[in-house]
Amino acid sequence: MNITESPSTSIKAPEGSIAKVVLMPGDPLRAKFVAENYLEDAECFNSVRNMLGYTGTYKGKRVSAMGSGMGVPSMVLYAQELYSFFGVEAIIRIGSAGGIGENVSLRDVIVAMTASTNSNIVVSADFPGIIAPCADYNMLRLAVAAAEKNNVPVKVGSVFTSDYFYNPLPEANARLRKLGLLAVEMETAGLYVTAARLGKKALSVLTISDHVFTGEGLSAQERQDSFREMMEIALETAWGTI
Repeated sequence: MNITESPSTSIKAPEGSIAKVVLMPGDPLRAKFVAENYLEDAECFNSVRNMLGYTGTYKGKRVSAMGSGMGVPSMVLYAQELYSFFGVEAIIRIGSAGGIGENVSLRDVIVAMTASTNSNIVVSADFPGIIAPCADYNMLRLAVAAAEKNNVPVKVGSVFTSDYFYNPLPEANARLRKLGLLAVEMETAGLYVTAARLGKKALSVLTISDHVFTGEGLSAQERQDSFREMMEIALETAWGTI
């Protein structure tokens, strides 16, 4: 069996072991959760640095799930290598986000149409202006349809990808809210820019785990229970994308 190792040595997987569509939570243990609870005959294809990756079948189609780590640099490294060296065509981020919008509540599912950012990653696109990285429309449409089929309310709109978990600018979140952004997180813009550069597909589906303005937050157990809706939407989207 031929083994492919990425240039950064972050991914080491048997040839052909990664599906064309990959679900990417930040936490590799969440990738394991997806594999154990939703994929049939799932096998681990990567364990380098404990960034677990699995491939199995969902309703008869091959789907992979792999952690991305936290922040734009980690997401971009794994997304770039999956797209460039392992034949991946589409990545769906499944992760948590902090609510910002006035009509955004805990447990809400957000489908990120586009992602603004304070990350320097946008420079990599060599765009003659300020690029607005966005989701693949067909995947976004599939996600909304899957949510409606499962009676899961979703909000579609813009999110903010931040390089800061603890933003040193106290007025930043208020300004984001005024501009109509729904949530803040740390990976989506990196994924969308990488997909755009490489001519691939990407989507980010998020669950509101805490709210920036109300101070509310989900416990670890509540996160696990709430994230199932997001995972199921992503899996249906992956199925429709293949």
